[in-house]
Amino acid sequence: MPELVVIADQLFAPVPGGTGRYTGELLRALAKTAPDDWVVTSVVCRRSDVRHAMIEGVNGPRVLPMPRKALLAAWQAGIPYWPGGDAVHAPTPFAPPRKPVAGKYAKGTLAVTVHDTVPWTHPHTLTPRGANWHRSMVARAMRRADVVVVPTQSVADDLRRYVPGTSSVRVIAHGVAEVFNAAEDAQVRVDVSHLDLPDRYVLAVGTLEPRKGLDVLIDAVAQLHRNTVFAPHLLLVGQPAKAGMDPAALAAEHGLAPDAVRVFSKLTDLELAEVMRRSAVLAAPSHAEGFGLPVLEAMAAGVPVVHSDAPALVEVAGGAGVTVRRGDATALSDALRDLLGDPLWSAQLAAAGRRRAAEFTWSSAAEAMWQLHVEGYEDSRQTVRARE
Repeated sequence: MPELVVIADQLFAPVPGGTGRYTGELLRALAKTAPDDWVVTSVVCRRSDVRHAMIEGVNGPRVLPMPRKALLAAWQAGIPYWPGGDAVHAPTPFAPPRKPVAGKYAKGTLAVTVHDTVPWTHPHTLTPRGANWHRSMVARAMRRADVVVVPTQSVADDLRRYVPGTSSVRVIAHGVAEVFNAAEDAQVRVDVSHLDLPDRYVLAVGTLEPRKGLDVLIDAVAQLHRNTVFAPHLLLVGQPAKAGMDPAALAAEHGLAPDAVRVFSKLTDLELAEVMRRSAVLAAPSHAEGFGLPVLEAMAAGVPVVHSDAPALVEVAGGAGVTVRRGDATALSDALRDLLGDPLWSAQLAAAGRRRAAEFTWSSAAEAMWQLHVEGYEDSRQTVRARE
């Protein structure tokens, strides 16, 4: 039986973020939608404990002989180490270089997911090393991979603008996990009393880095505290990044009380879903995004969304959220104030968001992935037969 190998090492990243969620959700969906004659196997770098990468329906994880740093260096240097399988999907640019061997292509086809073009459009929001690594690996994928998968058309357009290459570029949107369905649809609820949530709060979800526009959001919430009577709290859910920011220091700088901004560095999916359902509004003020999964998750949970005019967020929201100009704290504050003060509009926006979110499923994403992998596998076999 042909085997699809998925590189699952992002599940162990110190800050897995959206790419970690993407890797896990895609693996689960690929296993559930696999063609009858295919198997799915995950592979991870050498480590002693791989239980975190064990997913029902997925073989493995198979442990590669090299630790992550060594494999990162090898693949960046162009060493054509193939992780096995008849097709490989790399959910991030951490991927093998595909290279001709003895006049034929190495066994298997390769698809690489590129989540955004931030290393080109907003390199200052990353560490110099991180930006250089991503530019190098994405550029190689655009030259060597059979298919480069992107989550939105805006990323596809930017990728073609900034990175030359001959690889096919395919847009396959992310999905929304069932756990984020609105309360009346939720099959599993969880007790979050230990989190001591405030009665009314604005929520933002994402790694605590400058690109997410959290400084703008904190400024906007501070304006609400100065100019309105309902003064919502701000909850941030995300882990610090290497090129990070300090929410507490920013809050103090803007004159907010110490308890007005709270940070949860890590919640389970069930906890996050419950925190999201209880929020008054989700804010996504990012300067740049490739997709913006929390926007869809909030919409699925029945929560109104205010987002920046970053092209990917506009594309994903599809008019079911309130759009504000990037970097404009006053416009963001006004949008939050209007939503918080108008329950009818808030409910209408939440309903529109639920309809929008229903258009995105991980099953659909996985089926599109299978189509490109099966087609690529068959094309590869025909190419090898023709050369023989």
